[in-house]
Amino acid sequence: MTRLMHATFGPYAPPVPRRELTALCADGTRLHVEEHGAKDAPAVVLAHGWCCSTAFWAPVIRQLAPDHRVIAYDQRGHGRSPAGSYGSYHTATLADDLGAVLDAALAPGEKAVIGGHSMGGMTLMAAAGRPYLRERAAAVLLCSTGSAQLVPEARVVRLRARALRSAVQRALLVSRLPMGPVTPLSKKVLGPAILGRGATPAQIEASARIVFATPRKARGVWGRVLATLDLDAEVARLPVPAAVVHGSADRLTPVRLARKVADLLPDCAGFTELDGLGHMTPIEAPYAVADVLRGLVRDHLAGSPAGAQAEGAADTAAGPAADTAAGTAIEKEEAGA
Repeated sequence: MTRLMHATFGPYAPPVPRRELTALCADGTRLHVEEHGAKDAPAVVLAHGWCCSTAFWAPVIRQLAPDHRVIAYDQRGHGRSPAGSYGSYHTATLADDLGAVLDAALAPGEKAVIGGHSMGGMTLMAAAGRPYLRERAAAVLLCSTGSAQLVPEARVVRLRARALRSAVQRALLVSRLPMGPVTPLSKKVLGPAILGRGATPAQIEASARIVFATPRKARGVWGRVLATLDLDAEVARLPVPAAVVHGSADRLTPVRLARKVADLLPDCAGFTELDGLGHMTPIEAPYAVADVLRGLVRDHLAGSPAGAQAEGAADTAAGPAADTAAGTAIEKEEAGA
C-alpha cells in the first residue's frame, strides 16, 4: 500500500495474495487487484467501502481462501489505487471501475458472487443497470450499506436536533482535514463511531489503521458523493439475488437503511442482522460475513463445475457450530497477537 498503515500480524494483517494484477478503467486509471486462494475454485469478488482498502477484507479472505478464489481490489483513491481525475468521482465511476475489475480478474463467461461493504455495496447498486452485472454476477452481498439519506439517518454525532446533527455529519463526511495518527485518543474517538461496543482492541486498532491510511483528498471527494447519494431506483432493479448483512448498532448507516434496501430488492436472498455490531462487520464478524458469501456460492454458483466443487465445502463450513469455531479461532489468534 502507498501508506503502510494496517495490522502487520494476527488475523487482521493482509494475507499475501497468490497474484496481483491491474484493472484498466475507462478513463485510464489503473486499479490494484489481488487474488487469493486456488485459481480453479469458485470466484468471490470483494469491494471495500469508503476509507478502506483490500486490507479491510483480510479476515474474510482467510475464511474463504481455502475453497474459493477471492478477488479484492482497491477503489480509486484508496490503498494502492491512484486517485484518477477528481472530476470523475461519482457513482457511475464506481460501476465502471467494478466492470473493469471483473474484466481483468474473471475468465470470459465466468460468473462470481460479488460482495460489497458500505461504498462497495453502493458500487453494486450503481451497477444495477449495467449488462455486465447480470452476465458476471451470480448473486451479490450488500453489507453494512444504504441507498440514500445517509447524512440525516447517521448517528455518528450524538445531537438530538436533526438539522444540526445532519449539518455536522455532512461537514465531517466531506472534510479533507488530516486524520490520525493512530493513538489511544484517536482510537477512543473513532472506535465507537464505526464499531460495536463489544469490539476488541485488535479490531479497533486494525480499523483505525485502515481508515487513517486513506488520502484526505480522496476521502473528501468520495464523501461528497456519499452525502448526496440516492440509489433507491437502482436497488429496485438489481438483476440478481442479493443478500443483506448489517450490524444492529451501526451508527454510520443505521439498520433501518438496510431494511429499506431489503424491501426494495426484487430478489432478496436473505437479511442477516448481527446483534450489537457496528459498521465494520467484516472485521467484527468475518465468519458470519463469510458464511453468507459461502451460502450465495452454494445456492447460485452450484451449476458451474467450480460451484459444485465448493458446495460440499460450504455445507461443511456452514452452521452455528462452524461460526462459533471460526470466531473462537480469531479470538485465540488475537490473544496470541
